Amino acid sequence: MGEAPCLLGRTWGYGETSVWVADGCSAEFGTGPVVETEAKKPRPLSHIPNVGFLLFDGDKGQIYFRLFSYGRYLNQRNLDESYVDAFGNTKTVQRRQDVQLQKFFAPFSGWFLTPKMRYYLYVWSSNPSQGDPAQVVGAGNLTWTFNRFVSVGVGITSLPTVRSTEGQFPYWLGVDDRLIADEFFRGSYTSGVWLKGEFHTKVKYQAMFANNLSTLGVSASQLDNRMDTQSVSLVWLPTTGEFGLWNTFGDYDDHQKVATRIGVHYSHSLEEKQSQPGTEGIENSQIRLTDGSIIFTPDLFGPGITVNEVDYRMSSVDAGVKYKGLSLEGEYYWRWLSNYTGVNTSGIPDINDHGYQLQTSAMAVSKVLQLYFGASQVFGRFGDQWEVRGGENWYLMKERGIRLNAEWMYADRSPVGYTAYPYAVGAKGPVFHVNLEMNF
Repeated sequence: MGEAPCLLGRTWGYGETSVWVADGCSAEFGTGPVVETEAKKPRPLSHIPNVGFLLFDGDKGQIYFRLFSYGRYLNQRNLDESYVDAFGNTKTVQRRQDVQLQKFFAPFSGWFLTPKMRYYLYVWSSNPSQGDPAQVVGAGNLTWTFNRFVSVGVGITSLPTVRSTEGQFPYWLGVDDRLIADEFFRGSYTSGVWLKGEFHTKVKYQAMFANNLSTLGVSASQLDNRMDTQSVSLVWLPTTGEFGLWNTFGDYDDHQKVATRIGVHYSHSLEEKQSQPGTEGIENSQIRLTDGSIIFTPDLFGPGITVNEVDYRMSSVDAGVKYKGLSLEGEYYWRWLSNYTGVNTSGIPDINDHGYQLQTSAMAVSKVLQLYFGASQVFGRFGDQWEVRGGENWYLMKERGIRLNAEWMYADRSPVGYTAYPYAVGAKGPVFHVNLEMNF
């Protein structure tokens, strides 16, 4: 759930705002940045946009506090009532229409005794998942930062399997909803240890060794003792050496020079049936086939066949460009499932799936109105699925902290879905949702 910071950084900013931030610090469940303005350090109780309120700053430590939440109106009533999976089974689609205070996220971050010792501790709740496993989470991570080249972290963080788990949340074009290809292929938030830093000011890296692909809703007693999940990422920022605040999607920052990025990711994990989160978990990342079926379902591949363990390998390549409020960003994914263990699994062939996502956006009114469009597809032995979506972000106070988002989406048999996600598994048809987000 986030990324370790670097102790050293550089002045970053556009327009009237210029803030010194630690290179590679995370906005998403990370440890928070080391921050100071060019002129002077912020005083206690002052607010740093996109960082939070500084509660305390002394010789022995520092405490920042943030709040993130959003309300969502969701309308799935025009989806098809059912779908047929790749094995000929007809399944019902729950078509929702409701209003939820969707999530509540309250992190504390800073350092203790030495700026090298960083912490990021939080409470996180997903209200649509009330009654499901781990719908309320209290967790975080600790990081020791040697310099901008090396930080070592331990705890819960986002496994760097794809770009959206590098730490951009909640600075996506939509409010807390990935495109279906991203959602299908990615890893999730897990416990482990990681190294993070940069080889060069334009080349960043992260390597994580973890328990499994998703730890939320999974107790230690459900895990094996091999610690056999590994994930690495490498990001190159060839032109400007940055890609906007937190490497986020879209060009709210209004780059006056062309900013570019290229990223590569590779992950491997031996996943067991008992180490999977619940199907409606707070941040679900089940291993599914392209028709939405969970691979560990008993008798899925035939009577008497049950997969208990699978070897998961996944890689992705992403690229993006930003200039004067415009952005074009894409990512391609490959996933391999093999080496099954379980009852009568010898006849199951290796499964190779791939897919992509594309997103483009424009600031129609600088700092106020952003329009965006996205599309993604998933291809595999058990079906090819796709979606398109378009939306707008209205920044009510001409800052990122408050936005009103409206998004229209159309999916052709979504392979992913859970209560905190706008789609249900198998969804075919349009979905509309409106979100009011607060993030300081």
